[in-house]
This record gives sequence, C-alpha cells and structure tokens, in this order.
Amino acid sequence: MLSFHNGNMIITRKRAQELVEVLDVLREEFFKDRKQKYPYNEWEKKREIVKERLRSLPAYVKQAAETINKDEERNGRPQKLDLEKKLTLFLFTRWLCKTNRGMEEALELFQPLFGFDVSYKYIERLYSDEEVKLALHNLFILLLRGEGTTGNFSGDGTGFSIKVEHHYRSDPKKHDKKYLYFFALIDLGTGMYVGCGFSKVSEMDAFKKALLMLKKIGIDVDVVRLDKYYSSKKVLELLGKKVSVFVIPKKGMANIGFAWLRVLRKIIEDPFVFLSEYFLRNNSESGFSSDKGRFGRTIRQRREDRQEQAVFSYAVLHNFHAFKVMPR
Repeated sequence: MLSFHNGNMIITRKRAQELVEVLDVLREEFFKDRKQKYPYNEWEKKREIVKERLRSLPAYVKQAAETINKDEERNGRPQKLDLEKKLTLFLFTRWLCKTNRGMEEALELFQPLFGFDVSYKYIERLYSDEEVKLALHNLFILLLRGEGTTGNFSGDGTGFSIKVEHHYRSDPKKHDKKYLYFFALIDLGTGMYVGCGFSKVSEMDAFKKALLMLKKIGIDVDVVRLDKYYSSKKVLELLGKKVSVFVIPKKGMANIGFAWLRVLRKIIEDPFVFLSEYFLRNNSESGFSSDKGRFGRTIRQRREDRQEQAVFSYAVLHNFHAFKVMPR
C-alpha cells in the first residue's frame, strides 16, 4: 500500500478516497444551489472600461499592424487593402457573426464608413492571410499588456460546431469530427484570456497547446482551477511543482504520487476553502457562454488553418469585452 506523510497524517489510497467523498458531501450540501449576489452597480461602472477599449480599436489595430514589415517587396499586383484595413475587416466580420456573403452585403451598406468593398471570397481568404494572423496575435498581446496578468487563472475547454444543427454543450457525443476543440485560461483578476489552444483531436490536445502558448509569450501560472476532465497525474506534472492546482481527484485513484500529494494537502487543510477556490472555475464556463452568445457558436470555415484563425478570434474579441467583477 502506497502512503505519504502529511505532517502527522499518513495519506493512503483509502484516505485519498475518503477525502474525495468528503468533497462530494460538501459539494451537495453547500455548493449545489449556492447563489451569489452580483454587484450590478460595480458592473455598470466597469463597463466603461470596455467602451473605452472599443473606442481605441483603431489605435490598437494600427499598433498591431505597424510592427509587421509591410514594406518588403512583393511580386504581382498590389494588394487591394493594406494590413490595417484587412485586420479591421476581419474583426468586424467576426464581431457581426456574418457569413462571408453576409459581410459582402454589409460592406455595400457601410461603404461610406469603410471606404471599400470586397467579394466574399476575399473575406474568406483573410482567415488564412499570414499578415492578418500575425497582426491578430499582436493584438492579443497588446490587450494583455494593457491590463497585465495576475497569475491567478481558471481553465476549461469547449467545442465549436462546424455544422449549425449541432450544439456542443447538449450533445452527449462531444468527441467526434462535428466539433473543433478550444481550451482557454482566463485571468481571474482581469477577466481576459491569457492563453488558448485549438485542436481537431481533443480538449486535452487544446489544453497542451494553451500551456505552450503561455510559455512562448512568457506568462507564469501561479494558481489554476481545472475541470475534472483534467484530473490526472500527467496534467499535474505538466503544470509543475510551482503551480497551485485546484482540481477534484477522480474516484478510485490508482496512484497517488507526489504530484497528487500537493492537491490532497490543500483538501485536508480546509475542504470548504478548497471547493470555494475550485468553483471559481465557473468563470471559464461563463466566459464561453458569453462569447458564443456574442460571436456565435459555429465555425463555417473548412480549411484547418482558417478554422484555427476563426477560433483564435474568439479569444481576441473576448479580451476586448473583458473586465472582472467578482460575485459576493
């Protein structure tokens, strides 16, 4: 029998299972129907942050585009639109939840505002335009720099349907080719997504890509809450010893190990506090629900690179609308 010492207490597999059962009881008694009072007055005040950020969109777009070398010599005919206009057009297409043909028609209506019109095929090609891809990434970084990061995160995965008739949340068969998987880490201090990943394989694959993105842009994770789907020794080892993880252990744990010991200690210290921290991950679910309500839940693109660009745009648009008000 494997056992580990936690001060004066020995943690065995049996003891670990008992701790999981304690969490189940507390969850049922105190958290199942728990309602928190939302501070709407504070919410209204912080909406001004979003309005100011949206008013600054042209400045953000200009800054995101100017860091890319647009002056290199090109073969063939000149581009119809410069990078700023292409990025603006792409963002508005995603914001308005328009199909490419729908956006082509909208441009006819808003032609005096945009000053140009393009075909639906041109709009579709923006999803695989390398300059737009780089500028969109720059925009994501600029938004994060403007707010900063706290290291206090929540993470979860979701799926986007590639067919209108399929709904990820209510579909019992989530893991098939009908969906594109997306994982995002949300900063509980700012409400912004700090890292995300896309996969056609699984939520776990998207999770690993999100961690890789964090590493590339230099963001450290101090605390993270994860859904039970990510409750595994491999995930804990992937996050590392320095990260404080709040995740519910699965029943019938076959191997405790030192990675799980850090989680079990927190449960022993105060299971109620542990669950209170764990349920802050609901911010992730709320974020996905809000994003899909605003920007749609279906990805219409067929090429994988264009699908990835469409999914990543959710993270950028989310951050334009993000602010944090903690329920009480």
